[in-house]
Amino acid sequence: MTVIDLRSAKGLVQACLTANPRRFPDCTGDSHAYSLTVPAGPEVHLDFGQIPAGRYAIALLHDENGNGRADKTLMIPREGFGFSRDAAVHMGPPKFAAAAFEVGGRAVEQTIRMRYLL
Repeated sequence: MTVIDLRSAKGLVQACLTANPRRFPDCTGDSHAYSLTVPAGPEVHLDFGQIPAGRYAIALLHDENGNGRADKTLMIPREGFGFSRDAAVHMGPPKFAAAAFEVGGRAVEQTIRMRYLL
């Protein structure tokens, strides 16, 4: 995965990959989810390695201050976020189906655009 449009190279990019629609977008409580945390930069590359075939979705957070959580002001995210298949955001995160993609025998490549509301 390639992550583009980060507004700064500060902090970290946290990624969560899940096959469980009920645990998307934050993967909380999903013991089978895959997580990555990498330094932010002008362009970030994520590699989840070999994962079993299935239907997955990815959620990203640009944790600019490195505090390990999504900071909000009046319930509006102050830090960047993004989703696999560059799924659109409408009054909250997209549904799993909008971000889901198939993993099979070949490598999957995607570009995910980081979005900022504030």
